[in-house]
Amino acid sequence: MGIKGEQLQKIRKAKRNQLILFLVLLLGLCIWSAVGTGFSGSALFGGIGDGARFLFEDLLPPDAASFPGLIQPALDTIYMSFVAMFIGSIIAGFLSIFAAATTSPHPAIQIGLRAFSAMFRNIPVIIWTILLVASFGLGNLVGTLSLVIVSVGMLIRCYAESLEEIDMGQVEALRAAGASYWQVIGQAVLPQFLPSFVGWSLFNLEVNVRASTIVGMVGGGGLGFAIQSGIKLFQYKEVSMAVLLVLVIVLATEFMTNRIRERII
Repeated sequence: MGIKGEQLQKIRKAKRNQLILFLVLLLGLCIWSAVGTGFSGSALFGGIGDGARFLFEDLLPPDAASFPGLIQPALDTIYMSFVAMFIGSIIAGFLSIFAAATTSPHPAIQIGLRAFSAMFRNIPVIIWTILLVASFGLGNLVGTLSLVIVSVGMLIRCYAESLEEIDMGQVEALRAAGASYWQVIGQAVLPQFLPSFVGWSLFNLEVNVRASTIVGMVGGGGLGFAIQSGIKLFQYKEVSMAVLLVLVIVLATEFMTNRIRERII
């Protein structure tokens, strides 16, 4: 018992030393980052007064008179988000069949599509928008295309991971019965995949609504473009109204998608 007790104490001491080392390294990293970014607590607290003054005097309350002019940009934001979700989910749904280990006809195709989706997913949507603005100019088309690209990249991975979690018993049974590749996909894979397809597509719609604001601020149209225009013209109360509309659209989208998930999935 004494030997086991000593070993237990050594293990606890080693874990305690590891925890202390981790905390020291974390603290050192925080200090190093604060110095590198010029972070200052005094500047932070010193700016609270100016921030509060801007918030309550310049930004609030929202200018209700600007609401009619923001209706069309708000609709554009919804249109872009929905179209990007629909097109992106169709493209990603098809490509994910070849990107999942359980359904891909060859490992090389799987790896290639995974790399393809990673590139589309990991390049920020604002970068895609800037690149597309240089090619197509300003407007809703650019915003929609940017959201489609990022949606495809994200959904391929999400769909592929869902396909890799299906029950392979049905798949093997159809293969043993001599079913073709596409018969297996249609009769054994898609029925299991459909709930995940709907769930991830609805989640992508929520993501697109949020991202469309950022896209619009660099020329992609919608409420983001209205916000950026208001900031440039120092019309902060109109900006406040546009931000309020973004919040309403985001909350309404989340409520709607949650209800759909509850009824369908």
